[in-house]
Amino acid sequence: STSVRQFMAWLVRQGVREDDPAARLVASKKASHLPDTLSQGQMRQALEGLQAKVSPEDGASAEPMALRNLAMVEILYSTGIRVAELEGLDIDDVDFSRSMIKVTGKGNKQRVVPLTKPAVKALEAWLQRGRAQVLSGNQHTPAVFLGVRGKRIGARQVREVVNKVLRDLGSTSASGVHVLRHTAATHLLDGGADLRSVQELLGHESLQTTQLYTHVSIDRLRQGYNQAHPRA
Repeated sequence: STSVRQFMAWLVRQGVREDDPAARLVASKKASHLPDTLSQGQMRQALEGLQAKVSPEDGASAEPMALRNLAMVEILYSTGIRVAELEGLDIDDVDFSRSMIKVTGKGNKQRVVPLTKPAVKALEAWLQRGRAQVLSGNQHTPAVFLGVRGKRIGARQVREVVNKVLRDLGSTSASGVHVLRHTAATHLLDGGADLRSVQELLGHESLQTTQLYTHVSIDRLRQGYNQAHPRA
């Protein structure tokens, strides 16, 4: 319709037509793209897969990177924070007494978000049993999560971890590092969390951004209804 409106307006400007019938055409709204998410079952499977690497069946000690990966995914799913916010976490940002972390978001705005019990447990394990092994030499860094060289983890490494988790599931077309953020928001709304609380948790400037997840939640409700109701 955009091309038609532009062409008709050109004809009017050229004097070929006196009126512009296309002026009455209303541009169709671009359909909003609903974000990719994982089901609760898929998320449980993903976390169990990471946990299995932390607690190998042969009783061997967990590899530091396995402890780190579980802690990162648990936190991303627990809080819905952005990857850049995960990268920026410092030791002083963690409050184990209240099971909270302080997050620095866009525009250097800070917010405090809660951690689930599994996320706290995984984070404690990484800090107590994994992080010190990754630090190289006498190097010091306040970062919570480190790369293989003992420095603050970067976005590429976080992406690699999340993408491997998604590939290992083998049952989803969801891709991209923000899948866990989208999944956290959707599961919270599925569980009855109010929109304002989810907005604050995710650090959204506008409530409209958060409202996108209600459509995902409603779609899931509709799918479940269609599968469960005998007359659906």
